[in-house]
Amino acid sequence: MKILIINGPNLNFLGIREKNIYGANDYQHLLGLIGQKGKEVNAEIEVFQSNHEGAIIDRIQDAYSDGTEGIVINPGAYAHYSYAIFDALKSIEIPKVEVHISNIMERENFRKTSVTAPACNYKIYGEGLDGYLSAIDYLVKP
Repeated sequence: MKILIINGPNLNFLGIREKNIYGANDYQHLLGLIGQKGKEVNAEIEVFQSNHEGAIIDRIQDAYSDGTEGIVINPGAYAHYSYAIFDALKSIEIPKVEVHISNIMERENFRKTSVTAPACNYKIYGEGLDGYLSAIDYLVKP
């Protein structure tokens, strides 16, 4: 199975920003966890990160024709206001899982609404970095 993991703004700053919320492990640690999980479940996993909304939309659109069979997306703050990312996700029939490291439902009021979540088949909030692994499991299950 070919899985695309998309990380939005500031995810590359894991281990640097708000460690009390996102943990002390850095982005390279996350990439290692994902790589190991890919081997365990025999999946080809590409990880894409951008701080730019248009680049994220372009990558979602590319997934339509590049053989991607499942998407895990952590849109970061774009989850709360990017109808453009929602539209891009909604436009493709690939199974999609939205992941947030923290539980957005227990944070500031503006974070409690994800406008991108309705375009996804499944949502995982508050599992830390393990949420990515749960999302991969969801996509590869028979």
